This record gives sequence, structure tokens and C-alpha cells, in this order.
Amino acid sequence: MSQPIRVAVTGGAGQIAYNLLFRIGNGEVFGADQPVVLQILEIPPAMDALRGVVMELEDCAQPLLHDIVISSDPHVAFRDANWAILVGGRPRGPGMERGDLIAANGPIFVEQGKALNEGAAADIRVLVVANPCNSNCLVTKANAPDIPADRFFAMTRLDENRAKAQLARKARAQVADVRRLAIWGNHSATQFPNFEHAQINGIRAEAAIGDRAWLEGEFMTTVQQRGAAIINARGKSSAASAANAALDTIRSLTNPTTAGEFISAGIPSEGNPYGVTEGLIFSFPLTSAGNGTAEIVAGLQLSHYARGKIQATEAELLEEREAIADLL
Repeated sequence: MSQPIRVAVTGGAGQIAYNLLFRIGNGEVFGADQPVVLQILEIPPAMDALRGVVMELEDCAQPLLHDIVISSDPHVAFRDANWAILVGGRPRGPGMERGDLIAANGPIFVEQGKALNEGAAADIRVLVVANPCNSNCLVTKANAPDIPADRFFAMTRLDENRAKAQLARKARAQVADVRRLAIWGNHSATQFPNFEHAQINGIRAEAAIGDRAWLEGEFMTTVQQRGAAIINARGKSSAASAANAALDTIRSLTNPTTAGEFISAGIPSEGNPYGVTEGLIFSFPLTSAGNGTAEIVAGLQLSHYARGKIQATEAELLEEREAIADLL
């Protein structure tokens, strides 16, 4: 049996972490023969709740879970970590604008970036889940200058999964039949789920569905507003599907992408072939060789409509970057 992978998870007593920790421990993410050590971070007021989660993890008696470390100190939680899943962040409160949330979360990710830079393993990969995840990821990366830029990812896989489900439902197909659907830009209401390159059973999604107005209208708004719709219906945010998307992202980065497929994640925009401003964390259609990094799919022809959507989400990310300029 190989050496354990050390996986740091922040916000360990929260609902997203509760939906992913057990799945990491059972081998679902890194493989049925890969042991793991969970290193879980929480704020001091939530440490008792985290101890309860640890009791449950222990009671599962998962053979691959070799150890559990808990702490309220990021230097302890990130020490020698091979993967860091940054889930914890300040939630959006009543009356808070998106800019307020960005400002409130920024200092958290300054501290975590510095701790990762100082103590994580040489092969560390960082997936930021906590919203606004693109800007939080940018802050983390900026404060971890010794970690290669291609090790940082912001999660847009949840948006990809939502979009695929909507296309499959409309086409009366299976989700597995939907391919080449990728999210461009920000994990926000400006994101662009690019249906123009998507395929359903090998046919262009637009042709398979036969309703461009639906694609530009209801489909777009459903995907962009899905998180708010779940909160309105359930009274809580989408914890299980967010955790699932985080694990999907890691699996997609640690396994080669199927030929002709795309995956989605926010990555540094430097050197991108589509003219997106550099210095952002921007979601593109990606492929992975399975080594924990990703490459942008080049050569996609973008319509005037697609370019307009990409420019709108780029503009929002530029505004967010301006709001956190003092943290970069």
C-alpha cells in the first residue's frame, strides 16, 4: 500500500465538508488502494462541532483513513498537505452585496495562502470552493508565491454539472450523453455555460434541442441562478451538490480527460488563447493529463454571442480584482 495522501479541508464542521470528508475517507476520490490523512481546519467556536464530525469519521472505521488531524491553526492543518480543499469562508449575510462578501473573505485567504506557502508539500494542489471562489482563489495564489500558479483551481464544476443536467432534461437524454459543456468566467450570475460547443449524443446541443431561445433564456438563467433557487426552496445552500462537484474536480484532475471531453475549473488566465485579461482566475474549457494540472482547450471558434457573454463575466472579475487589490 502506498504512502498516505494528506488532504487538508477547511470549514470542516460545515455542511459541504460534512458531505465530502466521508467520501474522501472511503477511497472514492483518490482510489481504492490509496490511504489518506485528513487535516481539518475550523475556527475556534466550531471546534466542538468538528470533534463530533471526527467521532463519526472514526465510527465509519474506514481502512484507508490512516489519521485525522484537527486544528484552528492553518499552519497545522496545511502542514505537508498534498491537496487543500478550501471550503470555509464567511457566508453572505442579510443585506450584504457581493463586494461586501469579497472584502470580508479576502483576509481569510491571505492567511491561508501564506500558511500553504510556508508548510504545504512540494506537490500541493489547491481547490477553492468558498465563494466568491474565483477571487478567493486569486487572493490565495497571490499570497503563496512559491507555489506554482498551475496548482490553483476555483470550483466551477458545480455549474458544469448543473448545466449538463438541464441540457439532458430538455433533450430527454441522460447526463452521460452530454459532452463538451464547459463554464467560462466567474462562478456567479455572469458565468457563461457555453452550450454552443456542447454535444448531446454526438449532436450539437443546439441542433439536438432545437430551441435557441430556450438556450439563451431559460437555460442560461436557470444555471446562473441555481444556487439562489436552491436556497429559496430548501432554506439552505447546495451543500451536497457542491461537495460532489469538488470531488468531481479532483477526480478529473487526477485522471486523464477522455478524448474530446472538456472539464471546467477556474485557473490563472495568464497565456490563455482567447484574449481574456491576464491576472484573473477565470474558468475555461480544460483537459487534464491526470497529473493534477490542466490545460486550456485551444482553437474553439467563439460566436459574437459567446464573446459578449465572456466579456461580461470578465468585466465582473476585473471589478472583483479591483476590490481586493490591496490583498494581492
